[in-house]
Amino acid sequence: MPTMADERRDVIRILTIETTCDETAAAVVTDQLEVLGTVVASQDEFHQKFGGVVPEIASRAHLERILPVLDETLKKAGVKLSDIDAVSVANRPGLAGSLLIGVASAKALAFALGKPLIAVNHLQGHIYACRIAAIQKRQSEKQQPERDVFPCVGLIVSGGHTSLYRCRTPIDFELLGTTIDDAAGEAFDKVASMLGLSYPGGPSIQRASSAGNPNAYSFPRAMLNDSERLDFSFSGLKTAVRYKIAGTGKADFSQIRLSEQETADIAASFQEAAVDVLVGKSVQALRKTGMKTLCVGGGVAANARFREKMTQAAEKHGFQLHIAPISLCTDNAVMGAIAVERYRTGLFESLDLDAFPT
Repeated sequence: MPTMADERRDVIRILTIETTCDETAAAVVTDQLEVLGTVVASQDEFHQKFGGVVPEIASRAHLERILPVLDETLKKAGVKLSDIDAVSVANRPGLAGSLLIGVASAKALAFALGKPLIAVNHLQGHIYACRIAAIQKRQSEKQQPERDVFPCVGLIVSGGHTSLYRCRTPIDFELLGTTIDDAAGEAFDKVASMLGLSYPGGPSIQRASSAGNPNAYSFPRAMLNDSERLDFSFSGLKTAVRYKIAGTGKADFSQIRLSEQETADIAASFQEAAVDVLVGKSVQALRKTGMKTLCVGGGVAANARFREKMTQAAEKHGFQLHIAPISLCTDNAVMGAIAVERYRTGLFESLDLDAFPT
């Protein structure tokens, strides 16, 4: 029986690998940005009791899961390894041990298959997810092509990164501003831990906030009044929440008992402050660059309140907004389809490719 691969010999298929943090992921994508198969193996259960990702545990889990994930991805895609035209891997930025598992796997496959090896930037992939979603939406609705999402201002907001970029093309980024301390997602995780909520903090804060008053407490919105500097700071916000829960000085959070309403109000007020900063600095970046399109990716972009307030800002200020679909906000290998851009221009790597954590 002929396979999908036999019927579409003219299509370029790229196997993409993502192991930058604590998700082991792979996908098979085409040069038309069609996703033939994708698999994500989460490690949340391993890191939950620590309230954050433990690098050593993450890298060991990647080592155990990478081959099963690759096998399952190929099966879902309906292709064999011999049908793959290139192998792509996110080799920056991320946790050193985690990155190395993906890079070593990609190099071994590229060598064994005699196919090109492509390195992609994980952060650029988060923004590229917006292009993938826009193209897929137009295709599904049979719409005529609209203006591309690039050039744009790109906001990447996750557990490890909170940054604004001028994105001239999918692979030409200029940093406009970044967090000077905690990433937004890290602040969500730490506040959730202080409130006795589960890890990861983003979803648990959102759930708790649904019953809370976002104006119950006035938490700081650091750097929001400085329109010239496009950096972020969430450490002060996190500290203000800590003081509200436990006061100053040392505290044993396991001994603190808040009512359900207090927990909900603190969670909602924290979330509102964090979201206000993210939305406000993005609007400032658009004004400063003169750009009219904002693309957003990263795990925190899945937050419902963030998506609501960013949509309101787009309507108020008249810019085009693209937020990655929730399935592509957290780390995944579909966003590794940015490798298509490098494949088209022959930007291939040698087998001495290394991992770059920063």
